[in-house]
Amino acid sequence: RNNTKFNLLFPPLCDGWSNNTEGAIYQLGNTILFLGYMGGSGAYGCLFIFSFLSPGFLCLLLWGVLTVCGLDVFTWNLLLLLVCLLQLCHLLYRVHQEGIHSEELASLYQAVYLPLGVPVQVFKEIAKAFENKVLELKAGETYAVEGKTPIDQLSFLLSGRINVSLEGQFLHYIHRHQFLDSPEWESLRPNEEGKFQVTLTAEEDSCYISWRRRRLYMLISKDRYIARLFSIMLGHDIAEKLYNLNNKLYIKSGVLLDIRLPSLYHVLAPALQGSEGGSGSDGGTAREQQAEQHIQDPELTYQMPDRPQSQPLQPKLQGPKTTALDEPLRGDGNLPPRFQRVRAPLAPTDTPKL
Repeated sequence: RNNTKFNLLFPPLCDGWSNNTEGAIYQLGNTILFLGYMGGSGAYGCLFIFSFLSPGFLCLLLWGVLTVCGLDVFTWNLLLLLVCLLQLCHLLYRVHQEGIHSEELASLYQAVYLPLGVPVQVFKEIAKAFENKVLELKAGETYAVEGKTPIDQLSFLLSGRINVSLEGQFLHYIHRHQFLDSPEWESLRPNEEGKFQVTLTAEEDSCYISWRRRRLYMLISKDRYIARLFSIMLGHDIAEKLYNLNNKLYIKSGVLLDIRLPSLYHVLAPALQGSEGGSGSDGGTAREQQAEQHIQDPELTYQMPDRPQSQPLQPKLQGPKTTALDEPLRGDGNLPPRFQRVRAPLAPTDTPKL
């Protein structure tokens, strides 16, 4: 009796190997299983694995019914086949939910957000903020008019080209994958209101997405990662627009001006230097001539006014010293133009037309 229990738990080894094979269905099923286990990780890797396991277990199920005629072989392979089919359905549903359905948004993610390492779920939250809508702008239509259109949204150009002008004068172009109104967005606080200072007109048929101001501020306030992402993208976009404007700024000698130089203010406001009696260079020449006259005439250089002897010298009282900066400026018209207090312009108004 003890030997019988031992043989049931540990059956004896095969006395000899058979030369017969199990048939083509069995071999095909195991080959498919071998290929299926070579899949990778992730959703698509699991999709590859279960796509091969399902036909593999199906072949073994048919082998158990047609060749072996064993109920246990048929039952186990049937259960494994059903599990693989359920896993396939779950993976297909998951890939469908995580995917980007719109072709324009998919190309936007591939071109802009994927290089920045933005996950698909984060991009879908951003797309949800503009309701997954792609807006169109026909050639010749205006997106904003200076002094009239309120700043209540932030838009991103997907395709086409936009012309930016100020009082009918061309400034620069806005190309695909650039913000339309990033300077206006950064110029206002969340509780402030304003209007466009430039006019944006479509040069050709264009498509863009647009976030409403309030809704985007709510998204940024809730998610710090999205807030940093928009901060980086807006900063890069504004820098590109500034360098585009830099290519339009020339001084009279024809030298290209760099907007990073501190002398940009004097070029942006040339009328301030020549408003009263010539430019700053003329004033500097006049001062140099006066200095040369003093040097050439020794009597003027060393002649000192006579101090009246009847007036005794009085000691100076100690106290806080006052400088010219502490005293209020009286009569700005008497000062040279370069020292008069004026307000710097926000943008150049006399750039040449291209």
